[in-house]
Amino acid sequence: MALAAPSLGAAAFAPFAAVALLAAFVVDDGPLFELFARPGDRQDGRLNGLAGFALAATGLALLATVPRVTMPISVFAAAVLILAYGNLGARLVDSRTSDESLRAAGFVGGAVLAGTAGQAAIASLTGGAMLLARFTLLAAVGGLVGAVLRTTLYERDDPLVMLSIGLVLWGVEVLAGPVSPTQTGVALALTVALGYAAYALGTASVAGMITGVLLLLFAVVFGGFGWALVLVSFFGVGALATKFRYDSKAERGVAEGNDGARGTGNVLGNSGVSLVSVVGYAAAQTLGYPFVSDLLVLAFAGSAAAAMSDTLSSEIGGLFDQPRLITSLKPVPAGTDGAVTWQGEVAGALGAALVASVSVLVLPLPAQTAAIAVLAGGLVGMTVDSVLGATVEGSGLGNQAVNFLATFAGALGAVIVWIPL
Repeated sequence: MALAAPSLGAAAFAPFAAVALLAAFVVDDGPLFELFARPGDRQDGRLNGLAGFALAATGLALLATVPRVTMPISVFAAAVLILAYGNLGARLVDSRTSDESLRAAGFVGGAVLAGTAGQAAIASLTGGAMLLARFTLLAAVGGLVGAVLRTTLYERDDPLVMLSIGLVLWGVEVLAGPVSPTQTGVALALTVALGYAAYALGTASVAGMITGVLLLLFAVVFGGFGWALVLVSFFGVGALATKFRYDSKAERGVAEGNDGARGTGNVLGNSGVSLVSVVGYAAAQTLGYPFVSDLLVLAFAGSAAAAMSDTLSSEIGGLFDQPRLITSLKPVPAGTDGAVTWQGEVAGALGAALVASVSVLVLPLPAQTAAIAVLAGGLVGMTVDSVLGATVEGSGLGNQAVNFLATFAGALGAVIVWIPL
């Protein structure tokens, strides 16, 4: 039905709307009901799952066919197929194993195959360019978005998942530049390998691994491999620092929870500002604002430096005695929010310097002096994290919110320091 959209034109929504009506009000028993029913549907006597899926497809079809709305038909079809066949891939895995990581892989695998084929079919039907590399990359982004949402939402939330996939793909289609087969192949191989390594080494949960892979893919799509390399330096070094002498940190009560495996919230708390920066950079490039582009490169590098600096200062500093509260410099027990050690501060400074060095080599920074700004941003972010930890963390803000504000401070600090330079 999604592939019929080019022929149906403005009526592309109608078949899905009809299915939604039938599922909600007509089909309440019999073989057809049993074919589509989920456990909750049998209790309600209504095909709520199918109705929600069809209504979400109806909404996307309207966005793709209403005049003056520019969602490409290929994006609409891809979103519908990605969710439908992603769900199928996950179900096939469920029939053989309960392993959560394999279930996620099944979802992404089905989504990528169906999303790529759907876009290719639409291009063939409409006489569009057969850009298989781009189609595959878009399908991978959609599959990962769906997989991340699937780890946090219920099965009945299909409408929200489909709409999210469609809107994200629409944004990627508008902002992403040309994509070569080599870029697609290397990007997918790199992100999958790094994601698997993170999960296998226990440095990320399944949800955290998928989120990290998605962020790396966004960095490649909107910026390039250099942007992804900056994030890889943070993810890699930060993960190793978390695992370094983990048992000793656990005994002292300063170890990261869940055996050091970071989840979606932790990944987004540390890298959310970087994601916004790289998407904003792509938008500024598209609209032709070079000065804004320069500022967003600095913001990206500064936020990554802050995340690295904060992580190393916490993970290394937590191994040493005599921590002091940053706001009063009074001795406090190990593990106290806002406590710092001189060893941790040195480790944080070295982490910020590492990100600054990598950024100078691989990012389109506006000048060599930008390295100073990135280093400063990292130190500012590390300090802000400690101050927030000593003042409001726990009572007013959670750790993930504090991490986000610290990386935002790092981004802002890098920009402010660079302007006079």
